[in-house]
Amino acid sequence: MSHFGDLIGTTSPKTEPAVVVEPDPVVEEKPLNFDKMSKSELEIYGRTVGIELDRRHSKSKLIEELEEKISE
Repeated sequence: MSHFGDLIGTTSPKTEPAVVVEPDPVVEEKPLNFDKMSKSELEIYGRTVGIELDRRHSKSKLIEELEEKISE
């Protein structure tokens, strides 16, 4: 506030700069190729779809469990 504003008791309105919100770019989902993923990657992906995989099982068993969960 300026000194003159202090004397007369008014304030000048403060304007905020306009915020421009840009939409998120459209991301195309690539089909997942479980065969190219490691067992660790399969486990991490499984958590994102709500399943906890046990890496002690074979890779083919992990893929089978994921495909069952996804098809539900």
